[in-house]
Amino acid sequence: MIIAALLGLLVGAVATLAFHLSERERREEAEDEGDDLSEDEARMLAAVPDAAIILDAQGDVIRSNTRALQFHLVLSDRLAHPEVEEMVRELRLEGVSQSADLKLHRGPSDRSGMLYVSVSVAPLASERVLILVRDQTAARRLDETRRDFVANISHELKTPVGALSLLAETISECTDEPEAVARFSAQMRREAARLATLVQEIIDLSRLQEPDALVNPELVDVDGVITEALDRVRVEAESRGVTLVRGGEEGLAVYGDESLLTTAVRNLLDNAIRYSPGGSGVSVGVKAKEGMVRIAVVDQGIGIAEESQERVFERFYRVDGARSRATGGTGLGLSIVKHIAADHGGEVTLWSRPGRGSTFTLVIPQVTERREADRRPTAPQGG
Repeated sequence: MIIAALLGLLVGAVATLAFHLSERERREEAEDEGDDLSEDEARMLAAVPDAAIILDAQGDVIRSNTRALQFHLVLSDRLAHPEVEEMVRELRLEGVSQSADLKLHRGPSDRSGMLYVSVSVAPLASERVLILVRDQTAARRLDETRRDFVANISHELKTPVGALSLLAETISECTDEPEAVARFSAQMRREAARLATLVQEIIDLSRLQEPDALVNPELVDVDGVITEALDRVRVEAESRGVTLVRGGEEGLAVYGDESLLTTAVRNLLDNAIRYSPGGSGVSVGVKAKEGMVRIAVVDQGIGIAEESQERVFERFYRVDGARSRATGGTGLGLSIVKHIAADHGGEVTLWSRPGRGSTFTLVIPQVTERREADRRPTAPQGG
Protein backbone atom coordinates (compact mmCIF):
# COMPACT_ATOMS: atom_id res chain seq x y z
CA MET A 1 0.00 0.00 0.00
CA ILE A 2 2.78 2.37 0.93
CA ILE A 3 4.61 1.66 -2.33
CA ALA A 4 1.43 2.23 -4.31
CA ALA A 5 0.85 5.55 -2.54
CA LEU A 6 4.39 6.69 -3.28
CA LEU A 7 3.99 5.71 -6.94
CA GLY A 8 0.77 7.69 -7.07
CA LEU A 9 2.43 10.80 -5.64
CA LEU A 10 5.31 10.46 -8.10
CA VAL A 11 2.98 10.14 -11.08
CA GLY A 12 1.05 13.19 -9.90
CA ALA A 13 4.20 15.26 -9.53
CA VAL A 14 5.38 14.25 -12.98
CA ALA A 15 1.99 15.10 -14.47
CA THR A 16 1.98 18.53 -12.77
CA LEU A 17 5.51 19.26 -13.99
CA ALA A 18 4.60 18.18 -17.51
CA PHE A 19 1.56 20.46 -17.42
CA HIS A 20 3.65 23.48 -16.38
CA LEU A 21 6.31 22.72 -18.99
CA SER A 22 3.61 22.43 -21.62
CA GLU A 23 2.12 25.75 -20.57
CA ARG A 24 5.52 27.47 -20.71
CA GLU A 25 6.29 26.04 -24.14
CA ARG A 26 2.86 27.14 -25.35
CA ARG A 27 3.45 30.69 -24.09
CA GLU A 28 6.92 30.84 -25.67
CA GLU A 29 5.54 29.57 -28.95
CA ALA A 30 2.78 32.15 -28.81
CA GLU A 31 5.32 34.90 -28.14
CA ASP A 32 7.52 33.67 -30.97
CA GLU A 33 4.55 33.57 -33.31
CA GLY A 34 3.71 37.14 -32.30
CA ASP A 35 7.25 38.24 -33.12
CA ASP A 36 7.49 36.40 -36.43
CA LEU A 37 7.54 38.63 -39.49
CA SER A 38 5.66 37.78 -42.59
CA GLU A 39 7.77 36.73 -45.54
CA ASP A 40 7.23 40.08 -47.23
CA GLU A 41 8.13 42.02 -44.04
CA ALA A 42 11.31 40.02 -43.47
CA ARG A 43 12.36 40.45 -47.10
CA MET A 44 11.67 44.17 -46.94
CA LEU A 45 13.65 44.64 -43.72
CA ALA A 46 16.66 42.81 -45.14
CA ALA A 47 16.65 44.90 -48.34
CA VAL A 48 16.38 48.33 -46.71
CA PRO A 49 19.73 50.23 -46.74
CA ASP A 50 18.56 52.74 -44.13
CA ALA A 51 17.88 52.22 -40.44
CA ALA A 52 14.67 50.17 -40.10
CA ILE A 53 12.55 49.33 -37.05
CA ILE A 54 9.31 47.35 -36.67
CA LEU A 55 7.04 47.92 -33.66
CA ASP A 56 4.26 45.68 -32.37
CA ALA A 57 0.79 46.87 -31.39
CA GLN A 58 2.05 47.89 -27.92
CA GLY A 59 4.92 49.99 -29.30
CA ASP A 60 7.67 47.53 -28.42
CA VAL A 61 10.49 46.97 -30.90
CA ILE A 62 10.25 43.45 -32.32
CA ARG A 63 12.81 43.85 -35.10
CA SER A 64 15.53 46.37 -36.00
CA ASN A 65 18.42 46.21 -38.43
CA THR A 66 22.08 46.99 -37.84
CA ARG A 67 21.82 50.62 -38.95
CA ALA A 68 19.16 51.30 -36.34
CA LEU A 69 21.45 49.93 -33.65
CA GLN A 70 24.42 51.90 -34.95
CA PHE A 71 22.41 55.11 -34.69
CA HIS A 72 21.20 54.16 -31.17
CA LEU A 73 17.59 54.52 -32.26
CA VAL A 74 16.53 51.60 -30.04
CA LEU A 75 17.07 51.38 -26.28
CA SER A 76 15.88 48.36 -24.24
CA ASP A 77 13.41 47.27 -26.95
CA ARG A 78 11.83 50.73 -27.03
CA LEU A 79 12.30 53.74 -29.28
CA ALA A 80 15.06 55.93 -27.87
CA HIS A 81 13.75 59.29 -29.12
CA PRO A 82 10.44 60.88 -28.07
CA GLU A 83 10.26 62.71 -31.41
CA VAL A 84 9.95 59.39 -33.25
CA GLU A 85 7.47 58.06 -30.66
CA GLU A 86 5.29 61.12 -31.33
CA MET A 87 5.25 60.31 -35.04
CA VAL A 88 4.09 56.77 -34.22
CA ARG A 89 1.30 58.13 -32.01
CA GLU A 90 0.10 60.41 -34.81
CA LEU A 91 0.14 57.47 -37.21
CA ARG A 92 -2.05 55.38 -34.91
CA LEU A 93 -4.45 58.28 -34.37
CA GLU A 94 -4.78 59.41 -37.98
CA GLY A 95 -4.14 56.10 -39.73
CA VAL A 96 -1.87 57.62 -42.39
CA SER A 97 1.89 57.50 -42.92
CA GLN A 98 4.04 60.23 -41.41
CA SER A 99 7.32 61.81 -42.62
CA ALA A 100 9.56 64.41 -41.01
CA ASP A 101 13.13 65.72 -40.92
CA LEU A 102 14.47 65.49 -37.38
CA LYS A 103 17.59 66.38 -35.43
CA LEU A 104 18.37 63.59 -32.96
CA HIS A 105 21.09 62.94 -30.43
CA ARG A 106 23.49 60.13 -31.36
CA GLY A 107 23.28 58.64 -27.88
CA PRO A 108 21.39 58.91 -24.61
CA SER A 109 23.49 61.83 -23.37
CA ASP A 110 22.35 65.36 -24.20
CA ARG A 111 26.00 66.18 -24.92
CA SER A 112 26.33 63.52 -27.60
CA GLY A 113 26.67 64.48 -31.25
CA MET A 114 23.69 65.16 -33.48
CA LEU A 115 22.16 63.20 -36.33
CA TYR A 116 20.22 64.90 -39.09
CA VAL A 117 17.73 62.32 -40.34
CA SER A 118 14.66 61.89 -42.50
CA VAL A 119 12.11 59.68 -40.72
CA SER A 120 9.17 57.87 -42.34
CA VAL A 121 6.54 55.94 -40.36
CA ALA A 122 4.09 53.55 -42.11
CA PRO A 123 1.44 51.04 -40.92
CA LEU A 124 1.83 47.28 -41.37
CA ALA A 125 -0.52 44.33 -40.77
CA SER A 126 -1.55 43.35 -37.21
CA GLU A 127 -1.21 46.96 -35.98
CA ARG A 128 2.53 46.87 -36.49
CA VAL A 129 4.46 49.96 -37.52
CA LEU A 130 7.48 50.30 -39.83
CA ILE A 131 9.97 53.10 -39.15
CA LEU A 132 12.61 54.04 -41.73
CA VAL A 133 15.37 56.49 -40.83
CA ARG A 134 17.70 57.91 -43.50
CA ASP A 135 20.88 59.58 -42.32
CA GLN A 136 21.41 63.00 -43.91
CA THR A 137 24.13 64.18 -41.55
CA ALA A 138 26.93 64.18 -44.14
CA ALA A 139 24.93 66.20 -46.67
CA ARG A 140 23.82 68.63 -43.96
CA ARG A 141 27.37 69.10 -42.73
CA LEU A 142 28.59 69.71 -46.28
CA ASP A 143 26.02 72.47 -46.68
CA GLU A 144 27.01 73.95 -43.31
CA THR A 145 30.69 73.76 -44.23
CA ARG A 146 30.03 75.62 -47.47
CA ARG A 147 28.08 78.33 -45.66
CA ASP A 148 30.77 78.63 -43.00
CA PHE A 149 33.47 78.78 -45.67
CA VAL A 150 31.76 81.68 -47.46
CA ALA A 151 31.14 83.47 -44.16
CA ASN A 152 34.72 82.96 -43.01
CA ILE A 153 36.16 84.13 -46.32
CA SER A 154 34.02 87.25 -46.17
CA HIS A 155 35.26 87.98 -42.65
CA GLU A 156 38.91 87.14 -43.32
CA LEU A 157 39.06 89.27 -46.47
CA LYS A 158 37.34 92.21 -44.80
CA THR A 159 40.00 92.40 -42.09
CA PRO A 160 43.07 93.20 -44.25
CA VAL A 161 41.01 95.18 -46.78
CA GLY A 162 39.54 97.30 -43.99
CA ALA A 163 42.97 97.79 -42.45
CA LEU A 164 44.43 98.92 -45.79
CA SER A 165 41.61 101.37 -46.27
CA LEU A 166 42.06 102.81 -42.78
CA LEU A 167 45.83 103.07 -43.16
CA ALA A 168 45.51 104.81 -46.52
CA GLU A 169 43.12 107.32 -45.01
CA THR A 170 45.47 107.91 -42.08
CA ILE A 171 48.46 108.46 -44.36
CA SER A 172 46.52 111.04 -46.37
CA GLU A 173 46.02 112.98 -43.15
CA CYS A 174 49.70 112.76 -42.16
CA THR A 175 51.43 113.97 -45.31
CA ASP A 176 53.43 116.51 -43.31
CA GLU A 177 54.67 113.86 -40.82
CA PRO A 178 57.34 111.75 -42.56
CA GLU A 179 57.83 109.40 -39.60
CA ALA A 180 54.11 108.64 -39.37
CA VAL A 181 53.90 108.09 -43.12
CA ALA A 182 56.82 105.65 -42.99
CA ARG A 183 55.30 103.77 -40.05
CA PHE A 184 51.85 103.48 -41.63
CA SER A 185 53.34 102.57 -44.99
CA ALA A 186 55.15 99.65 -43.38
CA GLN A 187 51.87 98.49 -41.85
CA MET A 188 50.19 98.78 -45.24
CA ARG A 189 52.87 96.58 -46.79
CA ARG A 190 52.33 93.96 -44.09
CA GLU A 191 48.55 93.98 -44.57
CA ALA A 192 48.94 93.83 -48.36
CA ALA A 193 51.29 90.84 -48.01
CA ARG A 194 48.84 89.13 -45.66
CA LEU A 195 45.99 89.74 -48.09
CA ALA A 196 48.02 88.36 -50.99
CA THR A 197 48.90 85.25 -48.96
CA LEU A 198 45.28 84.75 -47.96
CA VAL A 199 44.01 85.03 -51.53
CA GLN A 200 46.69 82.63 -52.79
CA GLU A 201 45.88 80.07 -50.09
CA ILE A 202 42.16 80.29 -50.89
CA ILE A 203 43.02 79.62 -54.54
CA ASP A 204 45.28 76.70 -53.55
CA LEU A 205 42.61 75.20 -51.31
CA SER A 206 39.93 75.54 -53.97
CA ARG A 207 42.17 73.80 -56.49
CA LEU A 208 42.90 70.98 -54.04
CA GLN A 209 39.20 70.33 -53.52
CA GLU A 210 38.63 69.61 -57.17
CA PRO A 211 38.26 65.89 -57.97
CA ASP A 212 41.13 66.02 -60.48
CA ALA A 213 43.59 67.87 -58.25
CA LEU A 214 46.29 65.26 -58.85
CA VAL A 215 45.73 63.51 -62.18
CA ASN A 216 49.32 63.08 -63.41
CA PRO A 217 51.59 62.17 -60.48
CA GLU A 218 55.30 62.04 -61.20
CA LEU A 219 58.32 60.62 -59.40
CA VAL A 220 59.30 63.16 -56.74
CA ASP A 221 62.62 63.32 -54.91
CA VAL A 222 61.86 63.92 -51.23
CA ASP A 223 65.30 65.48 -50.62
CA GLY A 224 64.51 68.16 -53.19
CA VAL A 225 61.14 68.88 -51.57
CA ILE A 226 62.74 69.36 -48.14
CA THR A 227 65.52 71.56 -49.53
CA GLU A 228 63.08 73.84 -51.37
CA ALA A 229 60.69 74.09 -48.41
CA LEU A 230 63.54 75.03 -46.04
CA ASP A 231 64.81 77.67 -48.46
CA ARG A 232 61.36 79.27 -48.61
CA VAL A 233 61.08 79.72 -44.84
CA ARG A 234 64.72 80.47 -43.99
CA VAL A 235 64.36 84.26 -44.04
CA GLU A 236 61.28 84.13 -41.79
CA ALA A 237 63.05 81.79 -39.35
CA GLU A 238 66.10 84.06 -39.14
CA SER A 239 63.93 87.12 -38.53
CA ARG A 240 62.29 85.36 -35.58
CA GLY A 241 65.50 83.91 -34.19
CA VAL A 242 64.48 80.29 -34.86
CA THR A 243 67.10 77.73 -35.88
CA LEU A 244 66.26 75.23 -38.63
CA VAL A 245 67.61 71.68 -38.33
CA ARG A 246 67.46 68.92 -40.94
CA GLY A 247 67.98 65.20 -40.49
CA GLY A 248 66.80 61.67 -41.28
CA GLU A 249 67.06 59.39 -44.28
CA GLU A 250 68.00 60.54 -47.76
CA GLY A 251 67.33 59.25 -51.25
CA LEU A 252 63.60 58.54 -50.73
CA ALA A 253 60.98 59.06 -53.43
CA VAL A 254 57.22 59.30 -53.76
CA TYR A 255 54.76 59.72 -56.60
CA GLY A 256 52.93 63.03 -56.67
CA ASP A 257 53.19 66.73 -57.44
CA GLU A 258 56.50 68.24 -56.34
CA SER A 259 55.09 71.75 -56.06
CA LEU A 260 52.18 70.65 -53.87
CA LEU A 261 54.38 68.54 -51.61
CA THR A 262 56.78 71.45 -51.22
CA THR A 263 53.84 73.66 -50.27
CA ALA A 264 52.72 71.13 -47.65
CA VAL A 265 56.15 70.89 -46.00
CA ARG A 266 56.63 74.65 -46.20
CA ASN A 267 53.25 75.23 -44.51
CA LEU A 268 54.21 72.86 -41.68
CA LEU A 269 57.55 74.64 -41.25
CA ASP A 270 55.93 78.05 -41.43
CA ASN A 271 53.38 77.06 -38.79
CA ALA A 272 56.12 75.72 -36.51
CA ILE A 273 58.23 78.87 -36.88
CA ARG A 274 55.32 81.20 -36.15
CA TYR A 275 54.48 79.43 -32.88
CA SER A 276 58.06 78.93 -31.65
CA PRO A 277 59.82 81.34 -29.28
CA GLY A 278 62.99 83.09 -30.34
CA GLY A 279 66.12 81.10 -29.62
CA SER A 280 64.37 77.73 -30.09
CA GLY A 281 64.70 75.31 -32.96
CA VAL A 282 62.46 73.72 -35.59
CA SER A 283 63.58 70.45 -37.09
CA VAL A 284 62.43 68.43 -40.09
CA GLY A 285 63.21 64.74 -40.24
CA VAL A 286 62.51 62.10 -42.89
CA LYS A 287 62.02 58.38 -42.32
CA ALA A 288 60.73 55.44 -44.35
CA LYS A 289 58.62 52.93 -42.43
CA GLU A 290 56.23 50.20 -43.57
CA GLY A 291 56.09 51.48 -47.13
CA MET A 292 55.40 55.08 -46.13
CA VAL A 293 57.61 58.18 -46.17
CA ARG A 294 57.17 60.15 -42.96
CA ILE A 295 58.21 63.83 -42.98
CA ALA A 296 58.05 65.12 -39.41
CA VAL A 297 58.26 68.80 -38.48
CA VAL A 298 59.04 69.26 -34.78
CA ASP A 299 58.90 72.53 -32.85
CA GLN A 300 59.51 73.61 -29.25
CA GLY A 301 56.58 76.00 -29.22
CA ILE A 302 53.55 76.54 -27.03
CA GLY A 303 51.87 73.25 -27.94
CA ILE A 304 48.20 72.57 -28.63
CA ALA A 305 45.55 71.52 -26.09
CA GLU A 306 43.99 68.10 -26.69
CA GLU A 307 40.49 69.52 -27.25
CA SER A 308 41.80 71.67 -30.13
CA GLN A 309 43.92 69.03 -31.88
CA GLU A 310 41.03 67.58 -33.90
CA ARG A 311 40.10 71.02 -35.23
CA VAL A 312 43.46 72.51 -36.23
CA PHE A 313 43.09 71.13 -39.77
CA GLU A 314 39.75 72.90 -40.28
CA ARG A 315 39.66 75.89 -42.59
CA PHE A 316 40.19 79.20 -40.77
CA TYR A 317 40.33 77.51 -37.36
CA ARG A 318 42.84 79.11 -35.02
CA VAL A 319 43.73 77.92 -31.52
CA ASP A 320 44.66 81.50 -30.60
CA GLY A 321 43.10 83.99 -33.02
CA ALA A 322 44.90 87.02 -31.64
CA ARG A 323 48.31 85.32 -31.83
CA SER A 324 47.62 84.05 -35.35
CA ARG A 325 46.82 87.54 -36.59
CA ALA A 326 49.88 88.93 -34.83
CA THR A 327 52.10 86.34 -36.52
CA GLY A 328 50.40 86.73 -39.90
CA GLY A 329 48.67 83.35 -40.01
CA THR A 330 45.63 82.88 -42.24
CA GLY A 331 44.14 79.75 -40.66
CA LEU A 332 44.33 77.88 -44.00
CA GLY A 333 47.85 76.43 -43.97
CA LEU A 334 47.10 73.19 -42.11
CA SER A 335 43.88 72.63 -44.05
CA ILE A 336 45.91 72.82 -47.26
CA VAL A 337 48.39 70.27 -45.84
CA LYS A 338 45.54 67.91 -45.02
CA HIS A 339 44.16 68.08 -48.57
CA ILE A 340 47.59 67.65 -50.17
CA ALA A 341 48.26 64.58 -48.03
CA ALA A 342 44.88 63.08 -48.93
CA ASP A 343 45.42 63.72 -52.65
CA HIS A 344 48.72 61.84 -52.41
CA GLY A 345 47.12 58.84 -50.73
CA GLY A 346 48.44 59.76 -47.31
CA GLU A 347 47.59 61.73 -44.20
CA VAL A 348 48.95 64.29 -41.77
CA THR A 349 49.13 63.44 -38.06
CA LEU A 350 49.69 65.52 -34.95
CA TRP A 351 51.30 64.95 -31.58
CA SER A 352 51.31 67.87 -29.17
CA ARG A 353 51.38 68.78 -25.48
CA PRO A 354 50.91 72.29 -24.09
CA GLY A 355 54.30 73.69 -23.15
CA ARG A 356 56.18 70.83 -24.85
CA GLY A 357 55.76 71.71 -28.52
CA SER A 358 54.17 69.91 -31.46
CA THR A 359 55.09 67.36 -34.11
CA PHE A 360 53.22 67.38 -37.42
CA THR A 361 53.98 64.39 -39.65
CA LEU A 362 53.20 64.22 -43.35
CA VAL A 363 52.80 60.55 -44.33
CA ILE A 364 52.97 59.64 -48.05
CA PRO A 365 53.25 56.21 -49.77
CA GLN A 366 56.86 55.43 -50.67
CA VAL A 367 58.16 54.47 -54.09
CA THR A 368 60.26 51.43 -53.21
CA GLU A 369 61.50 50.75 -56.75
CA ARG A 370 62.64 53.35 -59.22
CA ARG A 371 61.73 53.00 -62.85
CA GLU A 372 63.98 50.67 -64.84
CA ALA A 373 65.41 53.64 -66.75
CA ASP A 374 66.46 55.19 -63.44
CA ARG A 375 68.34 52.05 -62.37
CA ARG A 376 69.91 50.99 -65.66
CA PRO A 377 73.59 52.13 -66.01
CA THR A 378 74.54 54.14 -69.06
CA ALA A 379 75.91 51.92 -71.83
CA PRO A 380 79.56 52.61 -72.76
CA GLN A 381 80.09 54.51 -75.96
CA GLY A 382 81.87 53.02 -78.97
CA GLY A 383 82.72 49.46 -79.95
